[in-house]
Amino acid sequence: MHILNPPYRATSTLITKFRLGLISLIATALLSIAPGSSRANDIKLPLLGDSVSGIVSKQQEYQLGRTWLKAFRARVSEHDDPLMQQYLEQLLYNLATYSDLEDPRLELVIVNNPSMNAFAVPGGVVGFHTGVFAFAENEDQMASVLAHELAHLSQRHFARRLQAQRSSTMIGLAGLLASLVVAATAGGDAGLAAITATQAMTMNDQLRYSRSNEQEADRMGLQTMQRADRDPSAVAGMFETLLRATRYSGSRPPEFLLTHPVTERRISDARGRAMADSNRQYVENPLFFLMQARALVALDRTGREAETVFKGKLDANTHRSEAAEYGLVVAYTKTGNYSAARPIINKLVSAQPHQMPYLYAEIELDIAEKKYQVALTKLNRLLRLNPTTYPLTVLKSEALWQDHQYEQAGEVLTALSRMRPEDPNVWYRLAEVRGLAGNISGVHQARAEYFILVGAFDKAREQLTLALKLVVLDFKRSAIFRQRLRDIAELEDRIKKL
Repeated sequence: MHILNPPYRATSTLITKFRLGLISLIATALLSIAPGSSRANDIKLPLLGDSVSGIVSKQQEYQLGRTWLKAFRARVSEHDDPLMQQYLEQLLYNLATYSDLEDPRLELVIVNNPSMNAFAVPGGVVGFHTGVFAFAENEDQMASVLAHELAHLSQRHFARRLQAQRSSTMIGLAGLLASLVVAATAGGDAGLAAITATQAMTMNDQLRYSRSNEQEADRMGLQTMQRADRDPSAVAGMFETLLRATRYSGSRPPEFLLTHPVTERRISDARGRAMADSNRQYVENPLFFLMQARALVALDRTGREAETVFKGKLDANTHRSEAAEYGLVVAYTKTGNYSAARPIINKLVSAQPHQMPYLYAEIELDIAEKKYQVALTKLNRLLRLNPTTYPLTVLKSEALWQDHQYEQAGEVLTALSRMRPEDPNVWYRLAEVRGLAGNISGVHQARAEYFILVGAFDKAREQLTLALKLVVLDFKRSAIFRQRLRDIAELEDRIKKL
């Protein structure tokens, strides 16, 4: 897969300014919706039985979360693996149908980070670190993490915390959101330090309420697992994994600084709630172990260590040999050892010709070996069966791109941008191939969409202005670009009014 270097990421010299800007932006939004603010008349009346809507409406939560997401994307590189993205999105949306979440607008953000971490931000944003794959022993354990985050969203814990802290400074909550960016970038310790620094004035109140939130999220997450016909004991199993990892880290931080504090009592509570289903047998999903192998390769910068790990598993006669072989194929492709990868993937595809991860890895290998027409033949056959498959569509654009068929790659990505308009990686790819195809106005348009998604509105406005100069005689496209400029202005105004 082509390595992306998105054109707008905050450099190390801008980190301080970014943090301050993010805190200022969110703090301004929070202050504007705080009780007693000058914008009190703009706050919608609370729903019957929903006291927190008088503090911050669901729409305000949504806008706040999406504002935060733009700032997050400007600072943190998302993991660019369409196959893993589709797998986790399907898992998340499936769980959401069994949760108490009312708003179906979810946005999954994957970060390639070895830490065991996931988070939920108001507005349906769910963050997931690839390191979760390394800790989870099966899909249900990993699903329990996502179910827990969905519970935080469905129970509106952010708004309820805001309600409980009417007299607290709103900068503490802005810092809480900003610290997630730090944690995703520099690791959990830095994020915890940021939380400590920004919330020192309200730590006691937040500690008590945070524990209450966690207990409720445990209970609601477990209910989601049961409704989805997943193993509820996986909740306690994942907690035990977390606790072991904390113990073996050498220095256990104070419990109140942990994003998800884990105690023996919490594990016991989770195990007790799952007792009714303890005699049931739950079938494991083999797809999880393939995605787990893929994640382990992604976490290895060079792929060499992953090769050693999967070879060791095969030498030890692991009972999940197919997953180990698949991981070895992905690792070999990453290290350029194509001749070693080919016979293994041929064997896997021959045994299971409809297993998508195998087909995907086979085509990735074709592209790596520059067998572009072979890859495109396979892709076209698969896409005829399901023309909207996100991972295969991206892979087709990649094969066309590497084969210098830039206009065709642009057509594929243009169609994909309509299916996934909120995906910044799609717009970045589209800008690249349009540039190579000589479609300069199209480059500016795609870059503008990318910049909008990462909150760089000035840069987006600049790109659209450049595009307008190139299409002055094209009434339709000029109208589209002018409308996008108005959309940016309205978006900025809406953010100010949060």
